[in-house]
Amino acid sequence: MHSYAKYKLQPDMNLLKIAVFKAVIIFPALAYCQIDTVRLNNPSFEDTPKKGGDGSVGIKGWFDCGQINFPGESPPDIHPNGYWQNNLPASDGKTYLGMVVRNNNTYESVSQRLETPLEPNKCYSFSINLARAENYWSPTRLDHNMHNYVTPAVLRIWGGKGFCNDQELLAESAPVSNFSWQIFKFEFQPKNTIRYITFEAFYKTPVLLPYNGNILVDGASEIIQIACPGEPPLIAKANTPDLPPHKRRKTQGASAPQPAPEPVLPEKPTVRKVKLLPELSISTIKEGQTIELRNLYFAADASTITKESYEALDELFEFLLFNKDVVIEIGGHTNGLPPDDYCDQLSTARAKAVAEYLIKKGIDPSKLQFKGYGKKQPIASDKTAYGRNKNQRVEIKILSLSKVK
Repeated sequence: MHSYAKYKLQPDMNLLKIAVFKAVIIFPALAYCQIDTVRLNNPSFEDTPKKGGDGSVGIKGWFDCGQINFPGESPPDIHPNGYWQNNLPASDGKTYLGMVVRNNNTYESVSQRLETPLEPNKCYSFSINLARAENYWSPTRLDHNMHNYVTPAVLRIWGGKGFCNDQELLAESAPVSNFSWQIFKFEFQPKNTIRYITFEAFYKTPVLLPYNGNILVDGASEIIQIACPGEPPLIAKANTPDLPPHKRRKTQGASAPQPAPEPVLPEKPTVRKVKLLPELSISTIKEGQTIELRNLYFAADASTITKESYEALDELFEFLLFNKDVVIEIGGHTNGLPPDDYCDQLSTARAKAVAEYLIKKGIDPSKLQFKGYGKKQPIASDKTAYGRNKNQRVEIKILSLSKVK
């Protein structure tokens, strides 16, 4: 770590002119590198829970595209409140968006104006939490009977010049079949200036007939500029004055620093210390098996993972790294004393924190799902401190695997 105290940074008046949504990285004695960062308005769809079919109008920060595309159809829903028999807790904040595709060839979408436009030929990264509700019962306009809108749908991300404008398809997810939250990551390169963005639920294609399906949307990230394929990383470059040779420091005039090499995977260990999670063995685990993550600790009433937890989490990371076909759900649980909403939010936030830790270390997001169960699945009595500690836990569930022989 460099000590920044010994450098005297002179104010740069040009920086004061940069828009608020520009992230500027400044290093000591280095020139800054400007990176576009576009924040969405209300990215986690925080609003009063509402059922679209009740005639409710408007979602804070978002425009309902159904008003334009399919007049007469109900708008998207804000969950959770038991609407359509769905009660999945939010992955971020308190509420989230529910959109459907219908068997009458109509589908739901929402749109908003970007405070900073996306520029053509630049590359961007973006992530969002997606899930599918196990229950989304609603009547259809074709037969007016109740149907479960449960067939997997995809999320399409459109860019355009106005609300709900489908000028350019920026990204499309795989069919969202997971019943727990999963972080979906996208990278895209607009061909045009994008001033509006639209999130659209759509059918898995190709499809012969439209069907009834749902998609749950929460926790959209910032849209961040990244280096395009074949371009050098977006890093700061040295900015040294043009001094005569006898006054230059040894580092001046050297070639520009090269990007760091791709990380090399560690060799599979043959001998190691005692495992904290001995159940994590590809030769013995089974689909549906649940394993408690012992030696995992959080700050009180928060989702911040403490450093004492890293050894256990790194053991889980290593297992997933060498068994890439394994898909897990990370489930958070609390004791039964706090209110239901608080337990749902805290357990989900802790499960998500574990997923994000593993993703940052290099695990494919498609191999991880997360869900907060709150206080719904106790394993001990809440009447004692011991029982409450047992109930407040994080578990992993093996959703699918392919054993390596």
